[in-house]
Amino acid sequence: MDKTLLEILACPVCKGELLYDQANHELICRFDRLAYPVINDIPVMLETRARRLESEE
Repeated sequence: MDKTLLEILACPVCKGELLYDQANHELICRFDRLAYPVINDIPVMLETRARRLESEE
């Protein structure tokens, strides 16, 4: 994930900071507990495509 792109992107729900999980190819919003997929280096920033994080994640 390009660092410049990561600095620009924000969670579409809360507009908060996103963290890149390289192992799972996801952008993580800790506040909303959502993980947005990154497919072929393209972030899919749709709430309907995000997965809910489990409590231990």
